[in-house]
Amino acid sequence: MVNTSNTNERKKMSLAEAGRKGGQATAKKHDRTFYENIGRKGGEATARKHDSGFYEKIGRKGGEATAKNHDKNFYEEIGRKGGEARAQQRNND
Repeated sequence: MVNTSNTNERKKMSLAEAGRKGGQATAKKHDRTFYENIGRKGGEATARKHDSGFYEKIGRKGGEATAKNHDKNFYEEIGRKGGEARAQQRNND
C-alpha cells in the first residue's frame, strides 16, 4: 500500500515560486552572453512585429508613469548624470 498522507501534506509550489526557482537554475547554467543573445533576438522579433506607433505608445506610457512617480529633482539628477556621461564620452573620443 502507498503512503498517501505524506503526499497530501506536501505544500504545492506557487507559480511565482516555480518561476523563481527556474530562473535561478537557468542563471546558474548560462553566462552573460546567453542573456545578451536572447535579449537581442527578442528585440529583433519585437521590431519585426511592431511599427513605430507601437514604440511611440509604449514610450508615452512609460514617460507618463515616470512623471507620476518622480519629481523635478529626479529629472535634474538624471539630466546631470547624462550630461556627465556624455562629456566623458567626448573626452574619450
